[in-house]
Amino acid sequence: MPESVMPMLDKRRGDPPPDAVCAVGLRKSYGDKTVLDGIDLRIPAGSVFALLGPNGAGKTTAVKILSTLIRADGGQARVAGHDLAGSPGLVRAAIGVTGQFSAVDGLITGEENMLLMADLHHLPRRTGRRVTAELLERFDLVDAARKPAQSYSGGMRRRLDIAMTLVGSPRIIFLDEPTTGLDPRSRHAMWQIIRELVTDGVTVFLTTQYLDEADELADRIAVLNDGRIAAEGTADELKRIVPGGHVRLRFTDPEAYRAAADALREAGLPGLTGAQGGASGDEAPALRIPSDGSQRELRSLLDWLDAAGIEADELTVHTPDLDDVFFALTGSDDPAPAGPADRSAGPPPGSRSPFRPQPDSPSRSQETAR
Repeated sequence: MPESVMPMLDKRRGDPPPDAVCAVGLRKSYGDKTVLDGIDLRIPAGSVFALLGPNGAGKTTAVKILSTLIRADGGQARVAGHDLAGSPGLVRAAIGVTGQFSAVDGLITGEENMLLMADLHHLPRRTGRRVTAELLERFDLVDAARKPAQSYSGGMRRRLDIAMTLVGSPRIIFLDEPTTGLDPRSRHAMWQIIRELVTDGVTVFLTTQYLDEADELADRIAVLNDGRIAAEGTADELKRIVPGGHVRLRFTDPEAYRAAADALREAGLPGLTGAQGGASGDEAPALRIPSDGSQRELRSLLDWLDAAGIEADELTVHTPDLDDVFFALTGSDDPAPAGPADRSAGPPPGSRSPFRPQPDSPSRSQETAR
């Protein structure tokens, strides 16, 4: 086995995955502008790691450092088991990089782009042609293989870009905002490609500004802000650090709304909020009850509503999503528009529901219909 290729995991033995990427205290500045201020990263092999952050947070700089394109000013890192500063050539042999801007040469065909990459990787001619044919078929580019790449759609060019990255059989791939500018169908096709890569044992380091993309794909997510890691964890772990989960009760009858609000206030519910509807009167009145969205708490709430004779016309559950996490951690005061069932402000941070059966009961997020 070549030294630059990470060994595949023996799942039968239950071996813990080694670190594909491990970085400690990475720093980078341009003049008096600190871009990375001592970030730590640990990415297990065979996983998807997503780095989120606003524009200028340092995401691309982190990718460039870990892929040997630029040097860090401080800190240490190992990529694919190799020291980043001491063995950059071995690191480059083990990784692939798809940047924000396509590396595809539009003046030659897709097949010629692939064969060019095979030559750059010093593959024998027969092997290069075999790998090219396999990847063109895998990425559904056979019909367009002999057409100039400049005639490709955005999604096709992105697929070709990633196929070119895979010519060298990298075990770690850096994808820097790979779906920016793609239509929804092409984005979902790209997601499927990423899932297939991970199934084959490849580690994917993904930067993205699409929070649903990170939620859909990533095993672990880190939020980068002002050059520092503001938080890191699974999507569910990150969502739990942000308050604001609630149950929304909507009433078509204003009298029923007022009776329910009075009953809930008499029950001593903290953080209860209500809305009589928009100024145009086209929105039904609604109440919001703080809730962690767990099944046990919802059952207790429904039992209480039945006992109190309160019947809402609609009940929806809102749990914080990655948008909420992003805005909370990056200090943005311009959140994304709320959905039609979620236009009014949520309950105050830290509000707790009296319907929670036990203080230490597990918190499980439930999907919210939007």
